[in-house]
Amino acid sequence: MPQPALRFLEYVFLALLYLFFLRVIRAVWVELREPRFVATDRGTPRDLSTTSPDVSGPSPQAADGKATAKGHRAAPTRMVVLTPPGGGSFRLADELTIGRAPGCAVPLPADNFVSSVHARVFRQDGDYWVEDLGSTNGTLVNGRKMTGPEPLRRGDRVQVGRTVLELQR
Repeated sequence: MPQPALRFLEYVFLALLYLFFLRVIRAVWVELREPRFVATDRGTPRDLSTTSPDVSGPSPQAADGKATAKGHRAAPTRMVVLTPPGGGSFRLADELTIGRAPGCAVPLPADNFVSSVHARVFRQDGDYWVEDLGSTNGTLVNGRKMTGPEPLRRGDRVQVGRTVLELQR
């Protein structure tokens, strides 16, 4: 085989080798990076430019017409998995854990970005709070990464891994 043809084949081989390594690096990067907020059919978690009665400040009347102790609308009673669709609905209790472990109150075994025991939702002084339990990828509330326990209201969205949960009545 002539020398120029061998030189050309060497360059093609090196180019294919570099492309292979770039694909491997990209695959590792995709698996290790922090998940982004997943948009659902309603778009953003909450449109902050408009006032919504269930997420605004004090309201004189609850949904049933009676005022609540703190003046807010009725508190959430369940947590619904929005993405992936058909993920289920879970009744809120004094404390529930979210994670891949089978013992979690909200089990998410199919989401590889969720830690075994990722976060917990708990009630304190009549309000619900969410706390990240040292997960690798963190927890987002309404698209913002949490830095400590955060209060939750009806309509708030919690993202763990690629799963989005919403608090509903």
